[in-house]
Amino acid sequence: MDQSLGFYRLGIAPNILQILDRLNFKVPTPIQEKSIPPAIEGKDMIGIAQTGTGKTLAFGVPMIQAALQGKQGLVVLPTRELALQINEVFRKIGSSLGVRTAVLIGGESIGRQIQALRRNPQIVIGTPGRIIDHLEQKTVSFKTMAVLVLDEADRMLDMGFAPQLKRILQALPRDRQTMLFSATMPQDIINMARAYMRLPVRVEVAPSGTPPEKITQELFFVEKQDKPRLLEKILTEYRGSVLLFSRTKFGAKRITTNIRAFGYTVAEIHSNRSLNQRREALEGFRNGTYRILVATDIAARGIDVRGIELVLNYDLPHSPEDYVHRIGRTGRVGDAGHAISFAMPEEKGDVRGIERLIRETLPLSKLPQLPPARTAIFVPRFSRPGRLSRHRRQR
Repeated sequence: MDQSLGFYRLGIAPNILQILDRLNFKVPTPIQEKSIPPAIEGKDMIGIAQTGTGKTLAFGVPMIQAALQGKQGLVVLPTRELALQINEVFRKIGSSLGVRTAVLIGGESIGRQIQALRRNPQIVIGTPGRIIDHLEQKTVSFKTMAVLVLDEADRMLDMGFAPQLKRILQALPRDRQTMLFSATMPQDIINMARAYMRLPVRVEVAPSGTPPEKITQELFFVEKQDKPRLLEKILTEYRGSVLLFSRTKFGAKRITTNIRAFGYTVAEIHSNRSLNQRREALEGFRNGTYRILVATDIAARGIDVRGIELVLNYDLPHSPEDYVHRIGRTGRVGDAGHAISFAMPEEKGDVRGIERLIRETLPLSKLPQLPPARTAIFVPRFSRPGRLSRHRRQR
């Protein structure tokens, strides 16, 4: 297709084309170019694309066009942040056309969500748990839903949402359009497609597990006790924004404390933070209040921030697929980016698993001269979240 035509000839209605043009969306990404026409035609579809390639617009434009034709839509996705981010895209394109949305996520007032549902939104966006809450309270009905999108489907299955997804799918009409978007294509996704989709069109713009093209990668083998010193060294070499991943929320808290001691502005985002705290951290990272954001894999999807200079895997992820999602936070929509991973000597098997998935060898860098060790900073770990230590209780 002639790229000079931009979003024209994809079957998009003229009034939506005008809005895309006004928002400076000029040239569709490959996933948008391949997905939008069959989606507008109402076909079931599986979209496989690297993270950061513009999947939201690939299903957002067809859903808004369907809404203008009187068809209700539902988007189900794994995290609160991703829900809010996708709602923002829908709002930018659809609000001036009269398309209303409702966002159903945990951590927010269910009463406010019920009010939004009473305004008869054409598009509902939500996470599985809170959608189930509304179904159980009978504050939402999906009997007239004509379009379903499962975004980041592989991540939802990784997070154990399969039973909730099954429940949601059973509440929807059989006669509907289903679109499933994912960065990887594990067997669970294939099984889901067979069970709930009708002859889906498969759109794949890169082999499953392929990292974005312009991201350079680097690997250090480092002993656990030397990780903070290597981190301090690396942070002196990069001046832009850094997204750092920890395996655990306790690790994220400890790393955040260390980075603050290095003299950098930093925020943390993980499941122990409230929705407002997570929003403030993400917004502060976007506008430069915080140069560094420390996250668990809750943020591997759902952080859409252009211009992240470095993704740093302080801990290797639990699964090779999560590596692809993490590093895709840099190099968004064709930008360049860099990803550094720390691996302990005993994690060579995990490194090989990542290399098999991405079909390339991670470039190994020699450990640099490390700065002197600092005095350890103590971060209390409570056996139960919210329990005060004995010392605090006695005060």
